[in-house]
Amino acid sequence: MKWDHRIYRLFIFWYIVGIILLGFDILPSWLEWANAVFLILAGTIGFLYFLRRFGTVTGTIIGLVIFFSTFIVEGAGANSGFLFGSYDYTDRFAPNLFGVPIAIGFAWLMVVATSHVIARWIFPDNTLGYAFIGGIGAVIMDLIIDPVAYHIKGYWIWEDTGWYYDIPWTNFFGWFVVSFVLHLMIDVIMRRKSMMIENDLYERRLVLLYLLMIGMFAMLGALGGLWLAVAASTLPAIILTAIAWRMKPL
Repeated sequence: MKWDHRIYRLFIFWYIVGIILLGFDILPSWLEWANAVFLILAGTIGFLYFLRRFGTVTGTIIGLVIFFSTFIVEGAGANSGFLFGSYDYTDRFAPNLFGVPIAIGFAWLMVVATSHVIARWIFPDNTLGYAFIGGIGAVIMDLIIDPVAYHIKGYWIWEDTGWYYDIPWTNFFGWFVVSFVLHLMIDVIMRRKSMMIENDLYERRLVLLYLLMIGMFAMLGALGGLWLAVAASTLPAIILTAIAWRMKPL
């Protein structure tokens, strides 16, 4: 499968260009669409990982379940405040479908795929431990994504509020619940197929992707003065991935 290599290289190129344009604040307004493409590429890497890890049929099912279930939940949240709290997406993260950016489903593919590898390295045989760490890994990422997307990029507007950058605690609880449930689904599939986690190139790529995503948003957060968010995400992420690296299979 050569597509996963090509998509990964394209993502790295897009990432480096993005770091330069965003870091020096020289991203032109007409190029804002590149932000959505960035997340779509990251999500595609996650989807291709599932294909390689679980096979074409099972991997496709996992990827589609993650994409559509999170898209539906996000839509319910934006329209009724379900689970996450009350918020509205703006048109800065277009294209939108039923009020939800298409890139959101891809973002969740990236979140679940990356946190899956980290959690499985730590808990290869413990269902609840694996799902719990998967949920924690997702929340750690959102601790920087949400403040940056809300306060700096203006991708969505929170109607509810909270002490953490005016973001309600229900949002992070919702991220944990959604990720926890999706990881339980993956665990059931792995056990039925008698699959063990593998320490290969594709697993390590996903862990690097996890750190790269947090790193880019942390850079934006630092440039915007969101220092609490930077510390609250980068430090736990480094600790979590260090633990996972020490416990990964040989």
